[in-house]
Amino acid sequence: MTLLLLLWLVSYYVGTLGTHTEIKRVAEEKVTLPCHHQLGLPEKDTLDIEWLLTDNEGNQKVVITYSSRHVYNNLTEEQKGRVAFASNFLAGDASLQIEPLKPSDEGRYTCKVKNSGRYVWSHVILKVLVRPSKPKCELEGELTEGSDLTLQCESSSGTKPIVYYWQRIQEKEGEDEYLPPKSRIDYNNPGRVLLQNLTMSYSGLYQCTAGNEAGKESCVVRVTVQYVQSIGMVAGAVTGIVAGALLIFLLVWLLIRRKDKERYEEEERPNEIREDAEAPKARLVKPSSSSSGSQSSRSGSSSTRSTANSASRSQRTLSTEAAPQPGLTTHVYSLVGPEIRGSEPKKVHVILTKAETAPSMIPSQSRPFQTV
Repeated sequence: MTLLLLLWLVSYYVGTLGTHTEIKRVAEEKVTLPCHHQLGLPEKDTLDIEWLLTDNEGNQKVVITYSSRHVYNNLTEEQKGRVAFASNFLAGDASLQIEPLKPSDEGRYTCKVKNSGRYVWSHVILKVLVRPSKPKCELEGELTEGSDLTLQCESSSGTKPIVYYWQRIQEKEGEDEYLPPKSRIDYNNPGRVLLQNLTMSYSGLYQCTAGNEAGKESCVVRVTVQYVQSIGMVAGAVTGIVAGALLIFLLVWLLIRRKDKERYEEEERPNEIREDAEAPKARLVKPSSSSSGSQSSRSGSSSTRSTANSASRSQRTLSTEAAPQPGLTTHVYSLVGPEIRGSEPKKVHVILTKAETAPSMIPSQSRPFQTV
């Protein structure tokens, strides 16, 4: 009898403990956490309702509360404006509604109802699932026959575990949806698939699907296997084009150099002085003849200054070495020099002697008619 009374007192003052419930919902959706009681009907003024959250790190905070006929639901900055009572909490339904869900809402929720010394607790474990982000499909390796190629697929976010699945997309009738026979899946990294010994039949579209409890996302990549021979032909063609361009450039450069050299030689040719050129010859003219003097004057105008200088030296030699001797006839000749800038032609008198009696032998070095 005493034991039964004790149990009744405990149930009266302590209340009843609710069962633990686990709920899974996807992020950005709405969730309702249940909490029911029968403590609000006798006395509503003393009714107190409180929801608590214990996160995964063990930190506890108040989410929403009802006390002294007022509701307080903006108690945390993270859940401000997203939490409310789902129904008539005074009539016995103190369920909590959260919308939209965020990953930070995950944790252990406790609903505590108190009235007139009686308590009711209920516990709900909330799991917030995050859909995988859109995966990124990549290719690693060479797209040539006989080589190996790796298909890479990975999602940057999402609730673990994330399962990856590769398949081939049918573009034509008769194509297989499955991966080629020589394909190996990396079980340490399920998003990687190795295609060995590529052939032309491996070309096509491949799809990777990343999924978890919240949903799935996919990406597509195209594989185009190339002939090794075609690659060599393209490389040879490119090399030939480059070599041809270089050859044309070299020919143009050589032609330009040659033209420049010819133009330079043409400009320099009038300025050259030939050392082996023959000096113009001077003419001896008698002073008594006017016609021959005029002719000598024209001829002397075309001679060079070097001839006049030679004539002057010859005159001095004749004056010193060939003095007039008795019995010799003297004749005077004029040596006409070149006309310079319109001036009168200069006449150089040369005295020649002629023996009247007997001829004498004169050495060739001292002959007066020897001119240069």
